[in-house]
Amino acid sequence: MSTNVRVGVFVDAENVRYNGGYQMRYDVLRRFAAREGGTLQRLNTYMAFDAERAREDIEYRKKAQTYQQMVRDFGWKITVKLVRRYTDEAGNITTKANADLDMAVDAMLQANKLDQVLLVTGDGDFLQVVEALQNTGCRVELIGFKNVSRLLQQEVDAYYSGFVIPELLPINYEPRNEWGKPGSCVRGVCTKWFADKGYGFLRIMDHISPHLWITDPRDPHSPYASVFCHINELAEDVNEDMLSNRETVLEFYINESDQKDNGLVASNVRLAFTVNR
Repeated sequence: MSTNVRVGVFVDAENVRYNGGYQMRYDVLRRFAAREGGTLQRLNTYMAFDAERAREDIEYRKKAQTYQQMVRDFGWKITVKLVRRYTDEAGNITTKANADLDMAVDAMLQANKLDQVLLVTGDGDFLQVVEALQNTGCRVELIGFKNVSRLLQQEVDAYYSGFVIPELLPINYEPRNEWGKPGSCVRGVCTKWFADKGYGFLRIMDHISPHLWITDPRDPHSPYASVFCHINELAEDVNEDMLSNRETVLEFYINESDQKDNGLVASNVRLAFTVNR
């Protein structure tokens, strides 16, 4: 599939890091942004760097530089924001490396060369930026992890939880994990739960696809798969209220069913993330 859509991606790396997106894979994010065959016109990420700490902590400096180079190797432009320290009247020291303004200005200045913008953040301060981008004719999508502004989710043209995008976040205790394959560990949401029967169905994004709007797994073009789940496979901290909340993200293993052709069943279902209603 090939289109003439020009895509720009803007990543608020510090917001992502502090809200559940630590170790986010920039190569997978790039593939997600290009899933409809568009041209990746801009790939911008905004990272903090503590120069004062780097002078004293050689290991920190090496890790930061190695990580930045790896991201650049994937084709990203990095804007480095130096950490600044502030001391209040009580002598308490706080650190800040806010890249909101840089990211907002870049997105607005570059919008006239873009058709679609993907923001990776949860910060509600970008609400007006979204509105302004949409008024230029850009389609605006959002990826977030924890603490994502509700108003921001509602304002964008499409919102995706970074937890359920295949391979975007590595599963550390499964280093050879093959997302979506039998025996793999995945994350998804509950779409139906029959409390009186003690079972329900979970849904996973099986692969990155231009057809993410086709959410019915029965459609042959859908990138989603339905997974049967029995109540006995639920961890103790997973309750029915969480299951009825589509924002609850579950982590579990999948295997082929012995009862149904081509069916999948979930095991060891535990809570990855939820939002209190």
